[in-house]
Order: sequence, then structure tokens, then C-alpha cells
Amino acid sequence: MPATDETRDLQEQQAAAAAKRYRDATAAREVIEDKLAAGVKYPDSPQAIANRAKRLLDQGGVPPAAAVESIRAEALDGPETLERVIGLTMDLQPWSFLPRGVRAGATVARISILRNGLERPHATGFMVSPRLLLTNHHVFPNAETVRLCFLEFNAQVTIDNARDAPIRYELDPDTFFTADERLDYALVAVKPAVDGRLPGEIFGWNRLIIDQGKIVVNDPVNVIGHPMGRLKEIAVRDNALVQRLDDFLHYRTDTEPGNSGSPVYNDQWEVVALHHQGVPNTDSQGRILRKDGQPWRKGIDSDDTVDYVSNEGTRTSSILKHLAALRLDPARRALLTEMGPESGLQQDIAAGPVETPVLPAGPPREATAVVAPPRPAAVGAARESTAPHIGLRAPKDAFGGRRHLVFLHGRKQQGKDPVDLRRGWTGGLNHGLTRAGLPTIDPENVWFPFYGDRILEAIGQHEAIPSSYTDAPAVTAAEAYAVESANGTYERLVVEAAVLDGMPQNGWAASENLGSTLVGSLQGALTWLAARTDVDALTIATIFRDVDAYLRDDDIRKAVLDCVAETLQTLPPDGELVLVTHSLGTVVGMDLIANRLPKEMGVTLLVTAGSPLGMDSVYNRLIPPGTQRPDTVKHWVNAWCPTDAVAIGCPLERRWGKLTEEHNVVNASDRAHNIEEYLAHPEVATAIDKYLRQSAP
Repeated sequence: MPATDETRDLQEQQAAAAAKRYRDATAAREVIEDKLAAGVKYPDSPQAIANRAKRLLDQGGVPPAAAVESIRAEALDGPETLERVIGLTMDLQPWSFLPRGVRAGATVARISILRNGLERPHATGFMVSPRLLLTNHHVFPNAETVRLCFLEFNAQVTIDNARDAPIRYELDPDTFFTADERLDYALVAVKPAVDGRLPGEIFGWNRLIIDQGKIVVNDPVNVIGHPMGRLKEIAVRDNALVQRLDDFLHYRTDTEPGNSGSPVYNDQWEVVALHHQGVPNTDSQGRILRKDGQPWRKGIDSDDTVDYVSNEGTRTSSILKHLAALRLDPARRALLTEMGPESGLQQDIAAGPVETPVLPAGPPREATAVVAPPRPAAVGAARESTAPHIGLRAPKDAFGGRRHLVFLHGRKQQGKDPVDLRRGWTGGLNHGLTRAGLPTIDPENVWFPFYGDRILEAIGQHEAIPSSYTDAPAVTAAEAYAVESANGTYERLVVEAAVLDGMPQNGWAASENLGSTLVGSLQGALTWLAARTDVDALTIATIFRDVDAYLRDDDIRKAVLDCVAETLQTLPPDGELVLVTHSLGTVVGMDLIANRLPKEMGVTLLVTAGSPLGMDSVYNRLIPPGTQRPDTVKHWVNAWCPTDAVAIGCPLERRWGKLTEEHNVVNASDRAHNIEEYLAHPEVATAIDKYLRQSAP
């Protein structure tokens, strides 16, 4: 692999440092090897094993029902139970392992460098936000080196083993660049495409997670990269974590030069490390050894003669902690927050609104923001800001001016920036459009009503549930929600969902619950749903609380519909909508169509994703009640995931009659209810494109 003198020197320094860490950890590693030889499957600390088992169960890496089945046949102590749970991930993988790997691979790019007038493959990098790429410090030691390089996504073969067409992106160190030599990482901004699209919106991005529990010793690891500058490859066989140090991981896997900067994944496709170096074998004097046992000679022996004994990557959590400690201006700090809440990088943002810089996609557009009047804070809720509610309008001439694309969100969006939410929805849709070979769309061309703050305040004005219940155990929160629902509608909603998902009428036997006691039908229903789907019990409890509150309380319903109507009031009354709705937004959307939209405004396409409209506790409380499809809806496409607890009443055709299309899709196990997952499916994106851009009957 070509390299500048500076990067070559840095690689040698990194190799020496990695070799020293490996030597220094010999005693601890020998203990691990002895335990493995004695039959200990996961020779890690009890706390690490407990954290790993908890994360697997919480994030859907192991279905709770499978965990119960694996331990019920014999008496096991606590540690043995946790190890058995972890071991399920090594025996079999869910079918989604493959498409999730494909999705992860799309985020990985080949880094090439321009040197002496020639473009040569240099290393690997991967997206960790819509616009930030992570690689090694020895790849990008400074901004000057970055300016000599460019990225190629899709440098790979297709499913038919034909060479794919790489897509080039330029790097932008002036907008963001930081690097650390000891941890050997570099984080740099990527320029948008000529049409303004960000790479992460097209190819996806990896959500880095600061929490512990992503991997234990002897867990498998997977590496995706461009070894020796070749087209994209993946190492998935005979790979395992050998040892965990404070800031680094040592693992056994096949890598070659050019893999520098590759993501190291666990089997749930969570990034656990940034690959940076093969660990060379050294003698007592610290000299690198060849495979024949002789000292390696710089400038004479090639790299492939080195005897590599392990691989080393920088731990994800160490990189995130280092980034959190950086002193950055507000604009660059805001860019870090785009890495998502699981990165832990949002807690250090200075108080007050911080505008995230967005590179313009072209000349000024007609997009406007709708500002609703401020409302008092919810009872019992401490608001960080009194910022007004904002809905986003789009240019009236977008998509030819006849049809208008509207996104209508679901619950738990309070306090979020609608600009970021609209960009996220559009990113998911653009991912699906790209996979379908269709042109993508500009987020500014989308109408985005925002009622997230309004519904929270309305619920707070009419209910006495403290905001702290959003962080309470699921059973505690659900009991509080049930108390507020005096006529029992909340409990009936949750129990109906569980029965539709196969729960016996007398609930789930307490012996089948991992460690907790079931008391009453509500708790049993929540536990059943959490075990049978990929959504945790607290999320299920709060989603159904919001649905119930909206349907039960006329004031809450009016506040939400008023907020949505405020944003859409400037739409041409004789226009046509492509209305894309999610979760609670599918219920709000149905009320909106029936009661608030002008009669002459048609809905060319209604898209419902992750919808509870198949439950009689929901559709019988619409206005008007029942499953009569609104006359103004010409086409209806529904997407649902079998492991999405909110969509448990699907397919909708069983209740609503024939739909234009209904798609049973597979979402990531930890994002079963996520709208970006739904929109990233080509069949969903194709339907939106068909009725938005084309002349469909």
C-alpha cells in the first residue's frame, strides 16, 4: 500500500506500541488461554458477562423466549445462566444477521490518496454520523494529508459478483477534523454530493455506543474493509476477542494492510473497535520478527513477511470519551451531537440552542418554519428550554407543485430539532431509494409538522404522571398510566396487543419470566410483548400510553391536530398529498384526513409504518370510528415488522380490507419500530417514489 513518509513512520510507531502492549499483557492473556483450555467459554469478569447478557436481552440480540428455553431444562447458577444467554449468539444467528451486515457494509468506504499524480488505495474509513467519517490517525495525521485523499463508496462486487460502480466523495477537514495519535483515530467531515445530499443519508452510518456490554472475551468479531486496496471484503470466520485492555482490544481475525480504519463489529453489527494495527511478534529486544523467526529488516523485507500474532483496535468507548473531552466551538460540537444519543456526546452541549451547520444544497429555497405560540410546561416536567414549537414547510413548487410529500411523526419526539428529524426520515427514504436505483429527494422539499412538544404538554396539563416515569421500570410506568386511564382503555389496549400476538387469555406463566414477578394482566401483557418482539417493555408501555391519551382525551387530540394543521394550512387546497406516517402518527394521520384536510385535497398515497391501526381498541376510537377507508385516500401502502410490538395488529388488510400494497419487512432487532428502518426498505421507498413523481392512476 502506498504511503507518505510521515504515515509510514507513524505506522511503525503504532506497530511498536501495539507490540509493547501485547507483551505487557502476556500474563493476563495466559490466564485467559488457560481458562479457555479448561473449557471456560467466556473467560471474562462476572460484571462484563452480566453487562453483555443484559445488553443482548435489552437490545434483542437474543430473543427472551429463546433465552428462557435455553435455561429451563436444568438448574443453573447466575453466572452460568448469563453465559448460556451469551452462548445463544454463537450457535445460531437470526436471518436479519445478513441484511444487517449488508447495511453495515454500505457505510464503509475505501480511502484513496493522490500522490505523484496517481490515485492509489490508501486505507478504509466508515461513517459514524450523516457527515463524519472515522479512520486512523496514521491514515490522516493532519489536514494536509486529508486534502490529498478522497472516498469511494460501493467499491465492491454486486450480488451477481459483477463490479459495482464506486461513488466518490470529497473530504472536508475545514468543517471538521480532529485526530489523536495515542488512540490512533481521526474524525473528519465529508463534503455533500453536488446535489447537497450527505453520505450518511445515502449509505447509512454506524451509531457508536458508549455503554458497556457490547462484547466479552471469546465473542466473535467481524471486520469489513479494503485489504491491500482491494474491493470491499469481510472477515467473519474464526474471529474472536482475545483480550480487552483499557483502551484497546486484541482479537484474532484475518486482516491485511489497507484494513487500517476498518470497523470491528460484534455479531449484532455494533462497532466495538476501530481496527488500526496488526500486532507483530517481537523478540526480547523489541525487534519485529519475520515468520521464519529472524528479525524483520526495514526497507528490505516486505510487510507480508512479518509474523503477526494478533490484531489490535481502539475501543469505541475510549474514542467517544476522548471526543467528549475536546474543547470545540459550538458549530463543531453540534456536529458531534449528530452521532446520536447513544454516543454520550450530547450531554456536554452548552445550554441554549446551537445551530448545526448544514452545507447548502443549492440556491436559497422557499422552505419556511411555522412557529406556534409557546405553551406552559407540562405538570411535573422540568423543561430545559422555552423554545417555540416548530413545524417545517416545503416549497410549494417541489415535485412539480401538484403533489406534496408530508412526513407525520410518532411519539417521543419532544425536545428534538425538527430539522434533524426531517433529515433522518429523508435519510432513511433516500437509503431505500438508492437501493431501488431511484433518484433521492432533498429534505427541504418535505413538509414536516411537529407536535412532539405539544402532545407532551397537553398530556401534562390533563394527567398527573410525573415526567420521571419515562425513566422508571416498565411495570411502574405502566401501572401509573393505567391509573390515569380511569375507564381502563390503556390496559385493554396493551392486553389486546398481547392477545393478538398469541398470549393465552390467562397471561404468560411467571416461571417463563427472567427474574421478575408478574402481577396482573397488564404486567403479563407487557412482558409477553417484550419477549415476543424486539421492543423493550418500557417503550411499549409509553407508546401505548401516548396512543391511549390521544384517543381518550379530546383536548389532547385537538392540541395535536391543531399543531399539525398549523403547518399544513398554506398547502394549496386542491393539491394532492403523499402522506407518510409512523406509529402514533398513523392514528393522527387518519383523523387528519377525515376531519381537518379540505375535502378537495386528495391523498394520492397514504403510507402507514409501524401502525397500531389494526387493533379494535384503536380504530373504534377514531373519528369517525371503524375501519371505513376515507374516500379521499386513493392508494394505501402499509409496512410492518413482525417484531414491532406497536404493529401487532398487522397486516391491516384483515381489518381495513384490500390495500394497494402491504409489506412484511425485517427491521434491525434493536430498531424494530424505527421509521428510518421502515423507509430504507426498497419496496416502501419505491411506492413513495411511484406516487410522488410519476403519474399513477
